[in-house]
Amino acid sequence: MINQDTINKIMDAARIEEVVGDFVALKKRGSSLIGNCPFHNEKTPSFNVSVAKGIYKCFGCGKGGDAVHFIMDHEKYSYPEALRYLAAKYNIEVEETVQSPQYIEAQNARESLYIVSEYAASFFATELWSGQEGKAVGLSYFKERGFREDIIKKFQLGYSPDAWDALIQHAANAGHREEYLEKTGLAIRNDKGKLYDRFRGRVMFPIHNFTGRIIGFGGRTLKTDKNVPKYVNSPESDIYHKSNVLYGLYHAKKAIRDADNCYLVEGYADVLSIHQAGIENVVASSGTSLTTEQIRMIGRFSQNVTILYDGDAAGIKASLRGLDMILEEGLNVKVVLFPDGHDPDSYMHHVGSGEFRKYIENNRKDFILYKAGILLEEAGKDPIRRASIIRDIVESIAKIPDDIKASVFIRECSHLLQIEERTLLSELNKIRAAKLKKTGQAAPQAKAPEAFSGDMPPDNLFEHPDPLSGIATEAAADNDQIQEREIVRLLLAFGHELVNWDDIDNMYIGSFIVQNLADVTFEDPLCVRIIDTYRQEIDSGHLPVASQFIKSPDRDIADLAITLSTSPYTLSDNWYNKHLIYVRDETVNLKATILGGLFHLKKRKVERMLDSLLQELRTETDAANQEILMQRYTFIKGVEREISKYLGSVIIK
Repeated sequence: MINQDTINKIMDAARIEEVVGDFVALKKRGSSLIGNCPFHNEKTPSFNVSVAKGIYKCFGCGKGGDAVHFIMDHEKYSYPEALRYLAAKYNIEVEETVQSPQYIEAQNARESLYIVSEYAASFFATELWSGQEGKAVGLSYFKERGFREDIIKKFQLGYSPDAWDALIQHAANAGHREEYLEKTGLAIRNDKGKLYDRFRGRVMFPIHNFTGRIIGFGGRTLKTDKNVPKYVNSPESDIYHKSNVLYGLYHAKKAIRDADNCYLVEGYADVLSIHQAGIENVVASSGTSLTTEQIRMIGRFSQNVTILYDGDAAGIKASLRGLDMILEEGLNVKVVLFPDGHDPDSYMHHVGSGEFRKYIENNRKDFILYKAGILLEEAGKDPIRRASIIRDIVESIAKIPDDIKASVFIRECSHLLQIEERTLLSELNKIRAAKLKKTGQAAPQAKAPEAFSGDMPPDNLFEHPDPLSGIATEAAADNDQIQEREIVRLLLAFGHELVNWDDIDNMYIGSFIVQNLADVTFEDPLCVRIIDTYRQEIDSGHLPVASQFIKSPDRDIADLAITLSTSPYTLSDNWYNKHLIYVRDETVNLKATILGGLFHLKKRKVERMLDSLLQELRTETDAANQEILMQRYTFIKGVEREISKYLGSVIIK
């Protein structure tokens, strides 16, 4: 168990923008950072990081927390595992009250899979650099392919000896159990129950996850026997899921974010060669067909993807059919075609790093226009084939979710295909309508770009999500949840501030609010727990702060505290800088802000009391009881008027 001093060091060192930034491309907006949420599919950023508060919050799916919770949610780690990850990131030594043997036998089975994978990578690397067979076969192969030693070491390349149980024996001597070798796919058990190495006699390409931990391997044979598969990859396991992994992403994510572009290639060697050319924003689909999950992973860091093709015509056509889903995810796609007979790896070594960089910069073409050119050249002057190709191209455009982009491509393709823009738009709308008909949705009609007419926008143009994120409108109408949560928000935001108002001298806002809630009963159970905790802390002589609730071990409390401490909206400086419009901030007059929250809550409670009394009056038949109820109703109505005077509202009845 990790001791509390170590936990405190980790929490103090972990910066939310650095931790989240390893997984999400963040851009500054106001005082916060925003990006596409890694927990659900979205094309418009709703994921918010508050550097000052040390928290993240998605206003789309509702996920939120601190740096530890982010790692727990993203990597599916337990609390101790997330702490260890952050400790490693910030070079903090982990001290535990009860020490457990590390890197030999982890208590957690999932952790054991990581540990045995790391051990295997170390074993393969040692064999490559120090083993007689590894140096003669594996290292010679990599050097013959033109890879520098720094690239070989950076990607932790290795060699698996051509023996049935070399890894198994070494792992057993190091204390690793056979079951974990088998579960990771490093070893296979035959029909007779004998365990043997999966990757024997192959050069090894370790596969890293987002955080740099090794989760699987690709192994390439150096034998010429056609019966031996050229590549063997790790099977699916608890830590390795092919559809969620891009080879090289761990080494490329920062470069992708900085360049705002991701180069996508097919194989391991392509990634290594392009890195060697000084271009680090490159990943590979690891020999599998590109998946939606992989595309979304790229989309976290950049909306721009450049596909690097080899010169094989059949391969190009097959790839064209599969790349429409990149468009469907809203990413911008360009392609680079290498001269016939070359792939990115061979072309880099053929022309050198400098010429390679120039070539891909000068030969990038937009995917839609590139596809149109390739297919039209193939169709020639055959009108039937041209008609089929035109529909194929429009189907690709129909997958673009952004109507403006789609309209621009329609116009470009109209010139390229020599067909009227109106005809292409009509076909586009037919395709969209057919697709949406299956889901029962109304099809939006794409229009050609035109000048702004001056008409007012539709009523729903400026609709936005509920800032309380997740509070149902109907539920709020039947109870006091909105007002109660506003009081909790004020406590978290301003409770620690000391004020000197006209009638209040040297008092904390938190104490003032709690004193004024003595006659108020809360209904929302989460608010009740926070208010009770706040009151108990004050009674004990401590003034709670927001971080105490944000970092609460009770996830429900933490989630509510994060929701109430963040907002999806940021006031633009342009209101004043460009339009000279001053927007009053709630901190300018804190007294009015705090009293406003308290009076709105009390007004809501009073309104419910009046409604209850009216119901009793309607059902009460005894004249004496009616008189008592009317006196009570009149008194409470007077209280409501006094509250309303302060709030400046008008009572209708």
